[in-house]
Amino acid sequence: MAEVEVPRAAMAAGPGRDPPGMARDSTGTARNSMGMLRALLVAALAAGSCHGNSVHRKIYIALNHTAPCVRLLNATHQIGCQSSLSGDTGVIHVVEQEQDLEWALSKGPHPPYMVLLDGNLFSRDILMQLKGSSRISGLAVAAASPAPSQGFSPGLKCPNDGFGVYSDTYGPQFAHCNGSQWNPGGSGVSYEDFPFPIFLLQDANETQLIKECYQAHNVPGPGGSAPQFPLCAMQLQSHMHAAASTVTCMRRSSLQSAFSINPEIVCDPLLDFNVWSSLQPINASGRLQPEQRVVLAATRVDSHSFFWNVAPGAEAAVGSFVALLAAAQALHGAPGAQSLPRNVLFVFFQGESFDYIGSSRLVFDMEQEKFPLRLENIGAFLELGQVSLMNNSELWMHTDPVSRRNQSVDDQVKWLLSALQNSSSSSGVSVQEPGVSQPLPPSSFQRFLRSRSIPGAVLSDHRAGFRNRYFQSIYDTAESIGLRYPEGMSPEEQLEHVTDTAKALARVGTLVARALFSLAGGQNGTENIRADEKTVAQLLFGFLLNSNNSWFQSLIKPDQKGILGPFPQHYVAVSSPTNTTQLLQAVLGNLTGISANLSREQCQNPGKTPGTMPELYEYWWVQGPLDGNSSSRVPGCVRSGVRLSPALSPAFELRRWDSREFSTWTESRWKDIRARIFLVASRELELLTLALGVLVLLLSLLGTFLINSKASLLFGIPAPPGSSGY
Repeated sequence: MAEVEVPRAAMAAGPGRDPPGMARDSTGTARNSMGMLRALLVAALAAGSCHGNSVHRKIYIALNHTAPCVRLLNATHQIGCQSSLSGDTGVIHVVEQEQDLEWALSKGPHPPYMVLLDGNLFSRDILMQLKGSSRISGLAVAAASPAPSQGFSPGLKCPNDGFGVYSDTYGPQFAHCNGSQWNPGGSGVSYEDFPFPIFLLQDANETQLIKECYQAHNVPGPGGSAPQFPLCAMQLQSHMHAAASTVTCMRRSSLQSAFSINPEIVCDPLLDFNVWSSLQPINASGRLQPEQRVVLAATRVDSHSFFWNVAPGAEAAVGSFVALLAAAQALHGAPGAQSLPRNVLFVFFQGESFDYIGSSRLVFDMEQEKFPLRLENIGAFLELGQVSLMNNSELWMHTDPVSRRNQSVDDQVKWLLSALQNSSSSSGVSVQEPGVSQPLPPSSFQRFLRSRSIPGAVLSDHRAGFRNRYFQSIYDTAESIGLRYPEGMSPEEQLEHVTDTAKALARVGTLVARALFSLAGGQNGTENIRADEKTVAQLLFGFLLNSNNSWFQSLIKPDQKGILGPFPQHYVAVSSPTNTTQLLQAVLGNLTGISANLSREQCQNPGKTPGTMPELYEYWWVQGPLDGNSSSRVPGCVRSGVRLSPALSPAFELRRWDSREFSTWTESRWKDIRARIFLVASRELELLTLALGVLVLLLSLLGTFLINSKASLLFGIPAPPGSSGY
C-alpha cells in the first residue's frame, strides 16, 4: 500500500509541466518537496495501520474458548447477566477456596476485581456474595473436572412452575410442587439477574494461562501486602440490548419495525420446530376423522444451563429421545405394524425447558385445527421422561391423580399401565407405580391435560425427586450417564462400540415399542419387537460426543454439513431449525423411512413425479455413505413421514407478551461477546502517560505554528505579490 501511495501523491503534487521561468521553477520545487513530505506521511500512516493489529496482540491476549451468561426475559422480569456497553474490566483474583474471596470482597487495595472461580465453588451462596458487592466487576468460571461430586443444578426446584396442569383450580394440593420437590438440588441461580458479566472458561489451557498471569503479577505479598504494578487484568464484554421484560423489549422492537427502515430489534422469542412422524402415513394437509384414535408417544429434545448454548442434556433430554428413536425404528420394523387398528404418533418437543414451548404450541395448533390431529383423536399418551439413570433396570409410571377421579379415564389409564407391565416381562426393564398419590413430574403431558382429560403416563427413572444431580447444568454430559469407552479407541470405533448405557436404553426402547404395539391394537408377536443396541450406541455417540461421524454424515443433505461437529448442544435458541432439530429429523427419517428410486431432481421436487404422494411423505436427497475406500459418496433419496411443526409459543402468535398461560421467554440481542486479559499500569503511571501525551501534543502544535509562520524563510517560498493597479 505504501509503495503505491508514494508516487501517486508525488505526481499529484508535482508541477506536471516544464516551468517557463525562474520564479515558477522555485515555487514548483517547493511544492514538490511538500508533496514528498505528504507522501512520506501517508506511507507512515499506512504502515502504522498495517502493524496496528500486531501492537494490539502484544497488549491483549484473547480468550477464544468461552461461553457467556446472557440475558433472558419473560412477561415479568429479566434473568441472566450483562456487562457495561464497552465491557467490564477488573484486576484478576483467583478463588480456589472459599476464604480466597475475602481479598476480593474487602481486603484487596485495587478494586474492582475480576474473579476467576474454581468450578467446584460455583454455588448460589458465593454468587449472591459476589452480586452484593460493588468491588466485583465480573466472574470467570473454570469448569470443574471431574464434575462436582455433590451435584450441581442451577435450575429451579420446581421446573416450569405455573405452566403445567396443576393450579389453584386443578389439583391445588399439588400446585407449585407442593409435597413433590422434583429437583431438590436446584439452586435457581439460572433464574437470577446479575449486574456483571459471567463467563465459562471451556479451555483448560486458557484457564492455566490466566492463573500464570495471576501468579506472576497479582499474588499478595508477605503478610497480605498489596502486589506491585503492573497487575494482570481481565475484560469481559457481553452488553445486552434488551432490558426489563419481554413486554418491554417486544414493544420496543415492534415500534422500531413499524417506523424504521432499518429497525433495531432488541430481543427475539425462543423458538424452533417440533419433529413428528407417524407409524402409518398421515395427510399433513388433511384432518383425521373425530372417531379415529391415535396413540401419542412423546419426549423432549432441548436442555438448558447457566451459560449460553452449553446444554449437553444427557439425562435431561438425550437419553429419552434416543430411546424413543430406537422404539420408533423397532415398531416400524414390526410385522403387521402398518395394519394396526390405531396409528402411533411420535412427537419430539422443542423448548420444553422454557415453560413447555413446543407442547403448548402443538396443543394450540390442535385446538385451532392447524395440525392434522385434534385433541379428541388422542386415545392414549405415553411420554418418556428422564430414563438414563435407572436403578436396577427399574422405571416408574407416573399418572395424574386428578383426571383419574373420572372412572372412564381411570379405566383407560389402567389399560395403558397394564400394557406397559405386560411389555416389560421380557424386555429387561421392570415398571412400577409410585404407590403414593403424587402429581405428574414436569412433563409435556401436563400441557395436554390443561385442555383435555387424556389417559396417559410418564415413564421415568425417578420415583419422586430427580436422580439427575446435574439437571440443566453444564455437567449433564455423557459421563454423567455412564457413557464410557475403552482407552485407545478411535472415534469411529467408539461410534460402533455398544456400551452398557446403550444396552440399558435399548431395553427401554424395546419396552416402549412393545407397549405402543399393544396400545395400537396389536395382539401377538410383541416378543419379536426389539430395539437395536448398535443404533442406540451410534445415536448416543452422535448426539452427545460428536455428530460429525460417518453415520450422521451419510444421513444429511449435502448443504447441511455445517450442522455437524463435536459435543453437540441442545439449547432451543432463537434461530431455527437448530442443529439438533435438523439432525433429529434426518435420523428419524432414516430409521423409519425407506429408500426411494428417484433421481435428485425428482427427489427434490416430488410433486412433479406421479405416485410420490407428497401430501403423505417427505423426500430427502441425502449424501449417503462413502463409496468403498474413496472419498466420494453414494447419494440417494429417502422417503419418510417425518415432518416439522412450529415450536413458537402461542403468546407471540397472539401478541400476548404478558401472558401467564403460555411461555413468554425471549433472548436479548447483543453486539459483541469478548473476553481478554492484559497488564494494567498504576493510576499514577497512567496519569503521567496522559500528561506526557498532552505535553507532546501542545509542543507539536507550537512547532507546527512556528514552522508555518516561517515557511517562506525555511522553504524559500517568495511572498505573494501585492495587488497591481492599472
